[in-house]
Amino acid sequence: MKIVALIARVLLGLVFLVFGLNLFLHFIHMPPPEGQAGAFFGALFVSGYIYPIAVLQVVGGLLMLSGRFIPIGLVLLGPVIVNIVLFHICLDPKGLPMAIGVAVLSLIVLAHHRQSFAPLLKA
Repeated sequence: MKIVALIARVLLGLVFLVFGLNLFLHFIHMPPPEGQAGAFFGALFVSGYIYPIAVLQVVGGLLMLSGRFIPIGLVLLGPVIVNIVLFHICLDPKGLPMAIGVAVLSLIVLAHHRQSFAPLLKA
């Protein structure tokens, strides 16, 4: 299980580092979504709200890749992952398999580091 968690952590870190940096540097061409998904994404860009999200992705990805402070990285990436999954469920179902894959990777890493979150679950 340790090797699976390591692979999941590295993949999760790479995904968020690359796609977080892409929001700033635009090195991967991604066609704009259409319809309501496009309007939502457009609002994120026009308002500038996408940039704090990108910072969370980059920092969380770096924490995952560094192997240090992994629980903090999971805390930073958790809300982003939830929003990615909900975005694809509600607005752009074509990307749902990738979103579920990212969610599964995060759950594997979370399960491996569950002892760090155990105090949160005590009454």
